[in-house]
Amino acid sequence: MIEIDGVRKSFGRLEVLRGIDLDVAEHEVVCLIGASGSGKSTLLRCVNLLEPVDAGQIVVGGDEITARGVDVNALRRRIGIVFQAYNLFPHMSVIRNVTLGPRKALGLSRRQAEAEADELLRRFGLADKRDDYPDRLSGGQQQRVAVVRALAMRPDVMLLDEVTSALDPELVAEVLNVIRELAAGGMTMLIATHEMGFARDIASRVCFLDAGVILEQGPPARIFSTPQEPRTRQFLDRIIEAGRL
Repeated sequence: MIEIDGVRKSFGRLEVLRGIDLDVAEHEVVCLIGASGSGKSTLLRCVNLLEPVDAGQIVVGGDEITARGVDVNALRRRIGIVFQAYNLFPHMSVIRNVTLGPRKALGLSRRQAEAEADELLRRFGLADKRDDYPDRLSGGQQQRVAVVRALAMRPDVMLLDEVTSALDPELVAEVLNVIRELAAGGMTMLIATHEMGFARDIASRVCFLDAGVILEQGPPARIFSTPQEPRTRQFLDRIIEAGRL
């Protein structure tokens, strides 16, 4: 579903991605782990073309999205992305936040868009919040609405960028449960996360990024129990010392 080949990205003199190679199969859940600044979020933003790549290519669903002349808006209809900041429109109710994209970009009627939105809100325990505004919701509820809004665009792929990092610890579980349900339903996902226990439980594969390269990747059981690279072991030892794994 996603093929990343030799992708490089710099900001000024700082090379953030230094030749990333990664394939994500359909229905696979790949978790990106690593220290802050290792390139996880930048990689996700490149896959959604929020950041143009400097070199290399990215193919999604058989189409090279880094080719010249690509229709960026058409691409983004196929790739949902959820950030650590909820980015909900504060002046719109939940139902309007969720239906705006499908109505404007997919051309759905208001009735159809709201019917599909209501089903998603019900599925993720938000049916009673459809007419509320974001400032009436908890952080966990706002993040779940952000996920629902992305799903309402019927994406082929979901990109999740540290979606729990802005939440109080007691709200993390409700968002992670939503992602678990998506994984169980076969959604292809590329997830940047600091939640190591979550990555261990949900991922088909874990990739450890360090200084802009994928230093090591493999099944969660191996990465978290017997990492091969000294830098991976050092990172995970610190996570364990902090009580986060």
